[in-house]
Amino acid sequence: MNRKILFNGFICSVVFLDVASASYDAEKTTEYWKASAKQELIQALEAQKLNRNVAKNIILFVGDGLGVSTLTAGRILKGQLTGAKGEETSLAIDKLKHVGLSKVYSLDKQVPDSASTATAFLTGVKANYFTLGLNGEVEFENCSSAKGNEVVSVLVDSYKAGKSTGIISTTSLVHGTPAPAYAHSASRDWLDDVSMPDEAKLAGCKDIATQFYEASDMITVMLSGGRQHMQPRTTPDPEYPDKSGVRRDGKDLIKMWEDKMKKNGEVPKYIWNKKQFDTLNIARTDRILGLFEPEFMRFDIERRRDGAGEPSLAEMTETAIKMLRKNDNGYFLLIEGGRIDHGHHATIASLALFDAIAFDNAIAKAVEMTSDTDTLIIATADHSHPFTISGFTDRGSNIFGLVKTNSVPELALDKKTYTTLTYANGAGFHGYHRTIPFLGIPIPDLSEKTERKNITEEEAASPGTYLYQTAVPLIVETHSGEDVTIHASGPMSHLFHKVHEQNYIAEVIRYAGCLGDLKSICENRIPSTDDEKKAFEIDGRIATVILASVLALTAALYLKKTRFS
Repeated sequence: MNRKILFNGFICSVVFLDVASASYDAEKTTEYWKASAKQELIQALEAQKLNRNVAKNIILFVGDGLGVSTLTAGRILKGQLTGAKGEETSLAIDKLKHVGLSKVYSLDKQVPDSASTATAFLTGVKANYFTLGLNGEVEFENCSSAKGNEVVSVLVDSYKAGKSTGIISTTSLVHGTPAPAYAHSASRDWLDDVSMPDEAKLAGCKDIATQFYEASDMITVMLSGGRQHMQPRTTPDPEYPDKSGVRRDGKDLIKMWEDKMKKNGEVPKYIWNKKQFDTLNIARTDRILGLFEPEFMRFDIERRRDGAGEPSLAEMTETAIKMLRKNDNGYFLLIEGGRIDHGHHATIASLALFDAIAFDNAIAKAVEMTSDTDTLIIATADHSHPFTISGFTDRGSNIFGLVKTNSVPELALDKKTYTTLTYANGAGFHGYHRTIPFLGIPIPDLSEKTERKNITEEEAASPGTYLYQTAVPLIVETHSGEDVTIHASGPMSHLFHKVHEQNYIAEVIRYAGCLGDLKSICENRIPSTDDEKKAFEIDGRIATVILASVLALTAALYLKKTRFS
């Protein structure tokens, strides 16, 4: 069929095979794969035109727990939700031009936590397990060891350079990934005054929520969960009558934030539900603090069940960019898809994968709203999970379902079915579990016989509930320590090109944006010239013509073959 396609800014009329049907038959031909490889080669050649501009804007996406297997499974799911087989689908993150790998270990652990890894990619300094915003001289939970060992984040550097800054997370503002952007703590668990030991308080350490309030002058947009850490226990939660704040010191940090912003001559806006979010007047607002849950925001698959409503990660990304781009000096924006990690910890893969798609939708929205001439977009993960896609299942099989051959479930040596997705450890041990009443979380039930449970397709494909089987019984599934990907587009994105230490990410951000201690080096580099840009545009037009010709020839050969076969 004739179809117009948009490529590199030009609309080309070519013979194009319908993706949902004929293209799967076309995949059987040599011509299809030669043409698709040529298309990818053209895109790779275009990417060699290096963008050496200064990054006016920097957006750092962090998929918490978004390892390669999660990316792959999320890609398949995204395709299957549109009726495709799924494996051939491309995510928005896949289309960022440059890719490298990040080594995620912390200084004292082979397999890290999110606070130590976030410290690495936000400050440029590797840290010890469960510490944040501090170097390796600091001992976990030793308040006294923290003094003098604080490290500075790229968010702080951006603010000092005159940029606006923002933090978005589907967890909470005081959680392990966002907190190193502004705080320093010998324990990531010191979220509020209640969670801090008395000796730490006496030694002069402050809880992370208090540090957020003190650093809030530097942050223009803050959208997340975690309002209970900001309010006293005497303050009832506006959404849940049975809940309240947790602070014992009587401080209402939300009210204190509003007062401080007003004292600074600014117009602040605090919001906690979807209606307030949707009716924000960005033009008349200087600061936004949105805290949509007492603790973590909902999983994306459950978001529509929230009575007061919550914005999606893509919606929060759109609002933040609109707010931050009011500053002519540009901005730095940290965006975390934090609940991917929590879905994996529960070994409920559907929770993780739908949140991975929500994360990818946010990347797509950022790409749509920005230009890679002046905006560096980086998408990476803090760590991975022991989550696998295995078994020789048929292509296009339900990613949540059973391993099948010719649509018939395969049986393992124990004569029982098994799923494509599994975990190395966690609560889904052998498929048996029980719930701890006062915690509401599932744990392996080892009182049952240990032979593996036989799984039905209906059980495995139950979104949001099914616990995938694991090899080792643990209350909570752990992280894993293999490298994670770094995807990037925009100014200096080509600097991600091999296996990097995780702290390298922060140094690329500083160099690309002329920030912090790399400002003087950055300012001496030669930016892309107008001639280079013209050459790039001409090459792009040539590439468009070549691609259109290749696609037309391939389609013609395919149609000729099928017509006369």
